[in-house]
Amino acid sequence: MNKFAEINSNKNPSDPVPYSIEAEQQLLGGILNNNDLFYSLEDKIKPHHFYDPVHSRIFDIIANRVQDGKLASAVTVNTFLTEDEGLKELGGSAYLAQLMAGSVASSAIKDYSKLVYDLSVRRELIVLGQEISARAQSIKVDEQPEEQIISAEQSLYKIGDIGKSESTFKSFLNALGDAVKTANAAYHRDGNLAGLSTGFIDLDKKMGGLHSSDLIILAGRPSMGKTSLATNIAYNIAKSFQRQENTDGSSETLNGGFVGFFSLEMSAEQLASRILSETSEIPSEQIRRGDMTESEFRRFVDAAKSIESSPLYIDDTPALTIAQVASRARRLKRTPNLGLDVLIIDYLQLVRSASNKESRVNEISEITQGLKAIAKELNIPVIALSQLSRQVENRDDKRPQLADLRESGSIEQDADVVLFVYREEYYKEREKPSDHDLEKMAIWQEEMDRLHGRAELILGKQRHGPIGTVELSFEGKFTRFGNLAKPWQQQLNGGN
Repeated sequence: MNKFAEINSNKNPSDPVPYSIEAEQQLLGGILNNNDLFYSLEDKIKPHHFYDPVHSRIFDIIANRVQDGKLASAVTVNTFLTEDEGLKELGGSAYLAQLMAGSVASSAIKDYSKLVYDLSVRRELIVLGQEISARAQSIKVDEQPEEQIISAEQSLYKIGDIGKSESTFKSFLNALGDAVKTANAAYHRDGNLAGLSTGFIDLDKKMGGLHSSDLIILAGRPSMGKTSLATNIAYNIAKSFQRQENTDGSSETLNGGFVGFFSLEMSAEQLASRILSETSEIPSEQIRRGDMTESEFRRFVDAAKSIESSPLYIDDTPALTIAQVASRARRLKRTPNLGLDVLIIDYLQLVRSASNKESRVNEISEITQGLKAIAKELNIPVIALSQLSRQVENRDDKRPQLADLRESGSIEQDADVVLFVYREEYYKEREKPSDHDLEKMAIWQEEMDRLHGRAELILGKQRHGPIGTVELSFEGKFTRFGNLAKPWQQQLNGGN
């Protein structure tokens, strides 16, 4: 009997598992004939992708020999499989020779490799489905259905990522092409930035925008405006969103992007009120009370209409675990007609670890590592807000430092960028002298006039750029940060 026919006859015709023995045979035969073909497949095809266990072992031997710079032929491979009972049943060395003789042109190898890979993925999906079904039927006290859903989503995402080519050597021509594409995108993007614009000119100049796979920590003491700044950045990115439809039917983002905002402390309604206050220039407390004039209410409605189509998505579920954050981010990223270009978490200390850690430091370490993994996995910038320890209040100079980060070791280590929000006006306001001490009051008032409406954004760490300080404006009644006009700009505006 023909060995190619014999191997198929060993399979159950009613077996619902998808596979193609012929494709596996053609793939192995092609590589045995031309070992150079292996290098175009090694990032995609692995031994476990073969349905037939004998083929899996043959490919494993081929891979080891080729990677060691040695010849992989019917003769050399058979040397390592002489005691293999499965290969003996197929004919031993004669089967390997038949693989070589029966292979088609090398140009068809990629098609066969894709078929082998696709069928392997289908089998994995079938197994995963069976596991999900069995796990759902097994009712355990310590396992909630939500945990099963998250686990299933993670497994599905891993299957989707299997087989993506890993980084390897690139020719200078390819590297040059990628560099030109990046420069071209920056050239056409507002502000000529390589990353997403925050909407703050001086900050963008320092950082070059928000870069994919970066974990950015935005830290500050209470009342410094962390959430306000994060909300401002989120809205700036969402409102500048522009997408271009290409002639081939694909689309690409020119400016801005889809923003995911996990608000673990404030409700979605409160965040929306802040954005409406900023846009309509009506104090948020007036919006909450409904205390608006007719013209203000009209402005409020116009602002709501102008921002209703902005791709900003808020999840205000409290006490999420890092696994749940990752799962929901993946879901938004993969939702058709939506996406995820930047993720914001307010704030880091309110995220729970997946496991119960005895040490809070270890728990925070697991969370920051998880956030960095999300940034890399989804290829997006992740901004996580963080509290600072009280030791800031014990210093004369209250400008924050890296050591002020709570559980600072893991946060500082995992972060690519650390930003501190600092408003000296907040502290100076609490140093107001007695009204009877006119001299001190005059000095204090002069200082307050100098500091009023100003904020500092301190770059405490930037892995790929300089550190320093960026000055911003701050309007407390609108909870809005903005670009601070330079003295020469103010003079120019005054002259006009």
